[in-house]
Amino acid sequence: MDKRKNNGGNKNAGRKSKAEEQKLIEKLTPLEKEVLKKFEMNIKAGEKWAIELFFKYMYGLPKQQIEADVKQTMINWIEEKTYDE
Repeated sequence: MDKRKNNGGNKNAGRKSKAEEQKLIEKLTPLEKEVLKKFEMNIKAGEKWAIELFFKYMYGLPKQQIEADVKQTMINWIEEKTYDE
C-alpha cells in the first residue's frame, strides 16, 4: 500500500498562487499611506530598526566578503600490479 500521503508534508507549503497574491495586494493597498506615515515617524524618532530597514531597501545590503580557508591534501596512491604467470 502506498503510504506517501502519510509522510507528514504540509499541504499548504509552497508559493501562493498569483491570484492569492493579487488579492492580498488589493487588501493591503489602502493601508499603504498610513504605513508609510508610521514608518516615517519611526525613522524621525531614531528607531534603529526603521533606519536599518530604510537603508537596506533604498541602497541594498553592502557586499559581503567571505574568506575561505581551504586546505587541500593530495594523496598519492602507488598501485602495485602483480602478474601471475
